[in-house]
Amino acid sequence: MSAQYQTGSILLSIKNLIAFAIIGCVSLGSFAAPEQSSDVGAMTPIKLWNGNKTASRQQYEREILEAALNATTVAHGHYQLQEDKTDYPLAADEASVFRSKGFDIFGTVAGNAKLANEKKILIPLPLMKGLLGYRILIIRAADKEKFAAIKSAQQLQQLRMGIPSTWADAELFRHNGYKVEEKGSFDDLFTRLENNEFDYVTFGANEVTGVFNERAAKSGKLIVDSSLLVFYPFPLVFYVNPDNKALAARVTEGLQTISANGELDKIFNRYFAADLAAVNLPARAMIKLKNPILPAEMADFKPSL
Repeated sequence: MSAQYQTGSILLSIKNLIAFAIIGCVSLGSFAAPEQSSDVGAMTPIKLWNGNKTASRQQYEREILEAALNATTVAHGHYQLQEDKTDYPLAADEASVFRSKGFDIFGTVAGNAKLANEKKILIPLPLMKGLLGYRILIIRAADKEKFAAIKSAQQLQQLRMGIPSTWADAELFRHNGYKVEEKGSFDDLFTRLENNEFDYVTFGANEVTGVFNERAAKSGKLIVDSSLLVFYPFPLVFYVNPDNKALAARVTEGLQTISANGELDKIFNRYFAADLAAVNLPARAMIKLKNPILPAEMADFKPSL
């Protein structure tokens, strides 16, 4: 074999190696680039306001929202949930969570009066099966027999209900002819009840046990009433920033998905089955109220417990 032939073969081999290397780099780059851009570029920030409610409500509403968003990741991409639990005791501050505070979404009762003059998108799909409308009373222990004797709305209307300022159901009780003492904050509510400023407070059947244990049990002067159940249609829903129609569509789609596949029921039961068993709703005398603040989209709402 001639030296010239050998040299030519070596040069050809080197050229082939370089060519393969170039092709390999291009191929690897073509696969790697989209992967990097999907990790970095597809994260949609979503700002959740989760204040003005109990810790159990905060956890539940966040988990429902995450489940709805996770159910729509394939169609709508990945997200980054930014949760803010700041309490806004002033009605004007809560009303402006979209307009001036820049939040994208939050959970509250349908028809929240503080939002009456605000632009917003209602997602008319209940998050808690109407459970918030099943209200259990916390009363003074000394009044146990007084409340056990109540069998009608007229009897309960003679007593005074206490509620913190700006809470959504104050107007609902007034509309139904109840005496309402609306002032102060959640933090001083039970001290005021002990001091006889009013006769009872109400909380959703899902949260009354936790609220009582965390805030009302220590003094020994208060108890959870075991005889009455006040009911009114009071669905918990998400409201969305009016400038974020894409998020409203995504969350609607996600809630429909987790309702249909049973995930919403599983989350609900994990959070509330034990609480519902503890308050024994079927054994209670029920007093029904009308809810004048229900939005038109949910006028026919029925609880699904």
